[in-house]
Amino acid sequence: MWMRSGTSKGAYFLRSDLPEDTTERDSLLLSIMGSPDSRQIDGIGGADPLTSKVAIVERSSRLNVDVDYLFLQVFVDQAW
Repeated sequence: MWMRSGTSKGAYFLRSDLPEDTTERDSLLLSIMGSPDSRQIDGIGGADPLTSKVAIVERSSRLNVDVDYLFLQVFVDQAW
């Protein structure tokens, strides 16, 4: 899902839809966002850190908690 709030935009993914291996996951997310490329032409990133955010969401296994998420800030022009 692509969501905007205020001046920020970000892509939200279900954890179950992404590779479990973090290296594979990060590579996929960078590709989706179009990084590393200062203009992110081949992705959904907006060529600015404010518009290159990712959240990975999953149902929480903790009592009284509905959702767990991992927030990732994607560098625009770097692959790390």
